[in-house]
Amino acid sequence: MASKASPKQPNSRIVRRAPIPVRDISRQDLSESLTQGWGDFMALRGDLIFLGLLYPLIGFAAAVFTLNGPLLPFFFPIVAGVGLLGPVAAVGFYELARRREAGLTSNWSHFLDVRKRPAADDIGVVAGLLVVIFGLWLLAAGVLYLALWGWTGPGSIPGFVTDVLTTPKGWALILIGLGVGAVFAWLVLALSVASLPILVDCDVSASEAVSASWRAANANRALMVRWGLTVAALLILGSIPLFLGLAIVLPWLGYSTWHLYTRLVDRDAIPARARRRE
Repeated sequence: MASKASPKQPNSRIVRRAPIPVRDISRQDLSESLTQGWGDFMALRGDLIFLGLLYPLIGFAAAVFTLNGPLLPFFFPIVAGVGLLGPVAAVGFYELARRREAGLTSNWSHFLDVRKRPAADDIGVVAGLLVVIFGLWLLAAGVLYLALWGWTGPGSIPGFVTDVLTTPKGWALILIGLGVGAVFAWLVLALSVASLPILVDCDVSASEAVSASWRAANANRALMVRWGLTVAALLILGSIPLFLGLAIVLPWLGYSTWHLYTRLVDRDAIPARARRRE
C-alpha cells in the first residue's frame, strides 16, 4: 500500500512578516536629527579622508564632462542629480552611526563595513533603483531641452547662460525643470530616507525597507518636504566653493538621516532576529 504523502511544509524564507511600523514625527525631531548628526560628524572626522578625495572629484568630473560642447545643457541636471544618488553615498555613514550607537568601535576604517551587513544584497537592490531614477531624470532633462531648443547645441557657455536667463524658452526650461526635478526628488526621498538605514541596521528585505520608508515619508509629508528643502539647501551651499563643502555637508547629512530614521521607524517592533547589532 502506497504511503500517504506528507503535507508540504511552508517555506520559512517566504513567510510574510507584518509591515515595519512607522511613526509620526515633529519639527523638533528634524532639528534634533541635524544636531545629533553634527555631533557624530565632529566625533568621526576621520571620514574626511574619503570625502576630501571622492566627492569634490566627482563634482569636478561632472563639470569637466559637461562644460564642453553639446553636453553643456546636462551640467545642471547632472550636478543637481548627484543629490538623487546621495543616499547611496551615505550608507557608509549609516554604518558608522550604527556602530557608534551600539557602542562598537567606529572610525573611518569601518566606512566600507556596510558590505558585511546581512542585508548587503538588498542595499544593492535599492541602490540600483536609485541609479535607475537618476537615469530617468537625465532622460527627462534631455527631452525637455530638445522640446524647447531642438537638436541645436549651445554655441558657448556665456551664450547658453544668456539664453537660459533672458529668453522665454530659457525660463520655461528653468521652471519646468524645477517642477520635474521636484517630483524626482520627492520620489528618491520617500523611497530612501528610511530604507537604506533600515537595511544597514536590520536583516530585512529591500521591499520591506522601501515600503516602510514610503509609508513613513507620506505619513509625515509636510515635514519630509521641509527635510528635503533643508538637504537641498545644504547641498547647494556645499557645492558652491568648488564642491569642497560637500566634504562636510555629505557626512553631516548622512549621520543626520540615520538619526531621523530612528525617529521615523519603530525599531522595537522589528523582530529581534532581524536586528543584527554586531
